[in-house]
Amino acid sequence: MKGDRVEIVVDAGDTTRTYEVVAGRAGRRLETAVRRGVVEVSEVTRNGSVVRTARFMAARVLALVEQPVPREDASERPLREDPKV
Repeated sequence: MKGDRVEIVVDAGDTTRTYEVVAGRAGRRLETAVRRGVVEVSEVTRNGSVVRTARFMAARVLALVEQPVPREDASERPLREDPKV
């Protein structure tokens, strides 16, 4: 969904670097995967096509923070109080 974010903190020798990948358009989401020592963060369309991918060496990744957009479901909505009470 538009607004999904993933922050990646990477060891860059004597400092750390922070990268941020954001789902830029409506209907796109971010997927993360760790394969063969590589962390991949991909922006994916509704039908599953990969738009872009960021790759990092897993040995250098210090933190991976996924921050999805809060979604409002019918079950999560607060109950309305009766205004006549």
